[in-house]
Formats: sequence, C-alpha cells, structure tokens
Amino acid sequence: MTLRFLTPTLAALALASTPLLWASEAPLLGFGPEESAAQHALEDRFRAALNASDQDQWLKILTAEPHHVGSAAGLRNVAWLKDQFESWGYETEVVRYDVSVPVPTVRRMALTAPEAWEGSLTEAALPEDPSTQAPEGLLPPYHAFSAEGDVEAELVFVNYGLKEDYEALARRGIDVKGKIVLAKYGRSWRGIKPKLAAEKGAIGALIYSDPADDGYGQGDPYPRGPFKHETGVQRGSVMDLPLRPGDILTPYAGAKDGTPRLPLEEVETLTPIPVLPLSYADATPLLKALGGEVAPTSWFGQLPFAYHLGPGPARVRLTLEFDYQTVPAYNVIARLPGARLPEQWILRGNHHDGWNHGAADPISGLVALLAEAKALGELAAEGHRLDRTVMYAAWDAEEPGLIGSTEWVEDHAEALREHLVAYLNTDGNSRGFANLGGSHSLQRLMNEVADATPDPILDVPVTDRLRAKLRLSADKSDQQEAKAPELPIAPLGSGSDYSPFLQHLGIASLNTSFGGEGPSGSYHTLYDTYAHYTRFRDPGLRYGVALAELNGRATLRLAQAPLLPFEFEGVADAVGRFLSDLEGATEKQRTAQQQRTARLNDGSYALALDPEGAVAPPEALRPVPYFNFAPLRNAHAKLAEAAQRYGALTANPTALSETLRATLDRKLAQAEAQLTDPEGLPRRPWFRHFLYAPGFYTGYGVKTLPAVREAIEEEEYEQVAQEVARTTARLEALTAHIEAMNALLDAPR
Repeated sequence: MTLRFLTPTLAALALASTPLLWASEAPLLGFGPEESAAQHALEDRFRAALNASDQDQWLKILTAEPHHVGSAAGLRNVAWLKDQFESWGYETEVVRYDVSVPVPTVRRMALTAPEAWEGSLTEAALPEDPSTQAPEGLLPPYHAFSAEGDVEAELVFVNYGLKEDYEALARRGIDVKGKIVLAKYGRSWRGIKPKLAAEKGAIGALIYSDPADDGYGQGDPYPRGPFKHETGVQRGSVMDLPLRPGDILTPYAGAKDGTPRLPLEEVETLTPIPVLPLSYADATPLLKALGGEVAPTSWFGQLPFAYHLGPGPARVRLTLEFDYQTVPAYNVIARLPGARLPEQWILRGNHHDGWNHGAADPISGLVALLAEAKALGELAAEGHRLDRTVMYAAWDAEEPGLIGSTEWVEDHAEALREHLVAYLNTDGNSRGFANLGGSHSLQRLMNEVADATPDPILDVPVTDRLRAKLRLSADKSDQQEAKAPELPIAPLGSGSDYSPFLQHLGIASLNTSFGGEGPSGSYHTLYDTYAHYTRFRDPGLRYGVALAELNGRATLRLAQAPLLPFEFEGVADAVGRFLSDLEGATEKQRTAQQQRTARLNDGSYALALDPEGAVAPPEALRPVPYFNFAPLRNAHAKLAEAAQRYGALTANPTALSETLRATLDRKLAQAEAQLTDPEGLPRRPWFRHFLYAPGFYTGYGVKTLPAVREAIEEEEYEQVAQEVARTTARLEALTAHIEAMNALLDAPR
C-alpha cells in the first residue's frame, strides 16, 4: 500500500476510517437478505473482470487522432466502438443526426495601439509529446457559437468577468460600453463571460488562462509538469446552454431528415458578441499595454508585472468569421436485453467526441464505461443475464453543446418517459476523490455503492477517503457533511450529457468521476493527450478501474434489485438544505444591497460618464423585500413525512408480491418527473426541473430551487410569490406520488 498521493494527516484519517463495508451483512437498498448475498457475489465476479490494461489499450486507440464531431477520425472511432460492443454480445446501433456546428475560417486578434502586434493564436508542438506534432484534423483554438464580427476598440481588463467584477469597475468609474473586454478563465463557465460582457455593452471579448490558475503558478507547466503550457488555449463552446442545449437549428426535435430548421438569424443560443480564447503567451502583450488605474491586488495573476484596468491606451482589433456546416453526429447505442423486466431500462453514457485528442475529456471516462460493458457482457455470456435491460451510449457532439445526447433524448422522449429508469453519466476521469452528483432519490444507492468501492491507492472505501477530505476542510458545511450518516451527493447544473435526461425529461440521473489530485492544465487544449494523461492524471489507470467499479456496481444494483433502489428521505433532506440556503442567501443579498445603497448615499462610488458625457452614478439596487417561504416549508415537511413512511414500508422489499413490486417500479421510475413542470423555468422553457437547473448566469454551476432563487437574485421580486407557488406545487406533486405508493403498500394483501 502506498500513500504517496496523500498528505500525512489525510492518509492517517483515511486509514483510521471504518473498515471496508462491502462485506456487511446488512441488506442492500431494494434487496432482501438472500438477494443481497447473491448481489455481492455477482459484483465480485464483475469486479474480477476489470483490469487497467484494457483501459490503457483503448485509451491509446481512441486518442490516436483528433476526433471532433464530423471528423474522419471520429467516424473511425464510432466504427471501432460498435465492433467492441457487438463482440461483447450487445445489440448495437449507430444513430445519426445532422447538426449545425461552426468551423472558424478567420481568427485574428491584434493590438493596434499603443503599438502594432498580432497574436499567434496557435499552440506549440512539443518534441516530448508526439501527439502534438502537426496532427491531422486539429481544431484551432476558438469558441464555438461565438458571434462573427470585425471590431476594434479600447481594451478593459475585467478580472474573471463576473457581476461583482463589473460592480468593482463601476465603483472606479469604468464602463465597458463600446469596449473589448479581457477576462480570465475560471470561477464561472466560459459562456457566461461574453454573455455578461454583452449585457454591459461590450462589443467583443477575449478570455485567457492566467498562469496563477492552471499554469506555472500551480507548478511545472507541460511537458515538464502537468500544468498549462504557455501557449495552451482552452477551446470550448459558448452556446447559451442555460437557455437550452442541443442542435441550434432544431429545438425540441431530433436533427434528422425532415425536421424543420430555424434560419441562423433566429437562433437564440448564439453568443451576441465575438469572443476568442487566448493563451497567456498571447494575453501578455495585451495586459502589458493596458494603462489606467492599477487593478485591485486580488485581481492580479502571476504574470510578472502589475495588472492595469484600462480602458486603453491598448486598442484591440478582433476579427472572427465562421462557416456553419451541417455535419453528421453519431451516437453508438448498445443494448443488453433484460431477462425478467426487459421493459425497464438502465442507461449508462459518456461522450466520445473531443476537442482534439481528448484523453482526459472524454476518453478517460469512456474507457471506464467500456470496461463495465465488457464485464457485463462476459457475465451474460456465462449465463448471468440481468433482470432489467442495460444500455450503454457513446454520445457524439457533446463538446459543442450536449448535442448528440440532446437530439437523441428529444427524438426518443416518449419511449424514454415510458421505459428509462435511470441515467448514469461520466465525462472523463482523473485520480483522487470520488465526485458524486445527481438525483437525491439515488443518494443512498450511491453511498452504498461508494462504501463498497475501494480506493485503489489506500484500499479503504472511497466514501471514507472523501470523509477524510471533508473533515480537513475549512468550510464548516463540509465538516458537517463528513459527519452525516450519508454523504450528500451534489445537485447537478449542466455541462454534460445528463442534462437532457434530468432537466428536460425528469429522469433520475447521476454524474460521477474521480479527481482532485490529477491537475487539469491540459483541459480542452492540444495537450490533452495520451502521454499527458498517463503521466499526470491517472498513471496506471487505477482510478479508471475504480470508476468502472463504482458505476458498474450502481448499474448492476439498478438492474437486479427486486424493487428499484430509490428512496426519498435523501430528497427531503436536500430540499431542507436548499431552503435554508435560499433563506440565507436572500438575507445576505438584502444586507449587501443595503450596504451598496449606503455607499451611493455617502458618495463612496466613483462617478462615470453616460453616453452624452453627463455624470452618471451607478444605479441603486432595489431593496430586497421579505418573502413568504412558508408554503415551501410546509411542502417540505409533508415530503419528509411521506418519504420516511415509504422507507419504513419498503424495508423488506422481497416480502412484497412481484405484482406490487412491478407497480411500484413503474411509479418509482416516474417520481423524478413530478419535480418538472411542462411550462419550464422562466425565460427558458426547455429546462423543466424545479429542484435543479444550471444558473442563468452561472452556466455549468447549479441553482437549486432555481425559479425562486433566480427571481430574487435578478430582482424580479414581483415574480417571487408566483415561483414559490409553482415550486411548492412540484414538491406537493412528488409528495402525492410517494403517498400513492404508500397507499399501495398499506393496502390489505
């Protein structure tokens, strides 16, 4: 046993944790005692079939070439994946959608004052990594779904480009109207930065990776170390994902022949201003050329000079042109039909397209999925057919905007609502601690599964290692989570293929990975290669095996449980936390706005000039009124009571008749949908889940109780009561659904 990835304190805490729990005799959720013993034996056979050498071989094959959507290499990978699934006994199909993606034809960024200079906008080939040397089919650094344009203006440095950064600029009398902004990557999803800049009046945006965040400020850059090379650029989509993901021209419908398509000028999810990603090598001359006030020291990165705010004297010209191409996106769908309940489906997915070689994102997650599929196929070949149908999906076009999965979900929505029990997602992997997120009806299942999965370095349950980390956190809420009987799983925002399942259809979903100890300086760059991943992210792919075991156990339990392993006490606990957080955040917002009003009254803000040249103080924020959250609190109390009763009534599921279990299974699969409203969230009807959603101004970051929370955050106070009522109705619908199951369980038999 080696502890080389842990501090001495963390290692001691992990080793002092509880013993491995997979030998526990307590019945598993959804199983009786005898069935639990059989399940443990099945999972032991599954675990024995996993090995790192398979994953290493597959990683090398699938990352040999850049393989973005529409590429020849991507199609070769699809054919290879189909062959693998079929060789393991799966019924396999390749489902094609024709989707619209932009390919850059012109990318220029130049200083025009105080002196002329033009950025290279390229990444250096490295002799130490053969994959970086003139690979065929390489995508250049760009932002998909940026606006086109040829703009020139003074430059303003806006730190991370968050709302509070623009407020700090306003206090100094700096306005970005008519300017080009320069923002750092980090602290919010990339697509929010140009979205917010455009709302503030900027005409263009540049986003760079500061070495303080993931470059030499963290350690040795690539190839000596894992952190970002000075020419490394984070590509990525800036589609307005908080509005909706998927093909931009075919909202709510699969992008197939015959599907009506919007004209490009009617698409709402394009970023409104031109935006381009930069390396810190290309950002350095821009920052050096800025004058004006020195930035707050908290805004400084680790480039070797003082950071200034501007505007000017630096002027930048940004020119972007795109060719919108219709390209085929290929989803590989493999099916292992169930022996007893084939109409109930368990779906496991990971995307296969990458920005370039995509070793960490997404292939490290995909090879874990393949390991699971191979092992289950071998069990089936030996006569261990699973009760429910298990499906595996390798999605295409995830990187431009969750396109492949969204098109498939929109195309098969009716069948998925009828048959799909749960969706289990991964999107890459690394080494370190388990990251568990998803529907809280699956929280206990994931705790049990994580308790049974050993950390490959310490050979203790991954939950114990995670608790050790939480106990050492400076955050009191983390410390409280470490003490909880069950580790709360994280609510999901967006940014991966679970979004259409969970937030559009209302199907219980999970998203898992390992991370925290494998630096991600290669993210979406040319340097996300096999060499980088196997040196720095997961040497020996031991955590790849752990990820396969974690999700394989979850899939097996969902497939084999006599009664689906859902419970609702975790949901009630989560709703209680979300309500407390909402109340606390509202009070914090009230205090902050009172403080800002006081600063306006005493002249603490600098004065800016409006477009006519007149003095224009910042606008005062509206006072935050006091809201009535009692309906939500009452609904939560009833939900908690119903959830506890359901848990007691299903303590021994094998005592229930097979007919009753089948009826309950159907209702359990429909429980998550009770938290959805077909009219969707305000301003974005595609998102229908009223417990979790990506934030309108956070993108990937989750907003819980989103309709109420965002009405308050965005000062739409007259909408709060209406959204409290709508959210209360969703909680009441789930409670009624649980009570209907309780009534079935209580009925004389």
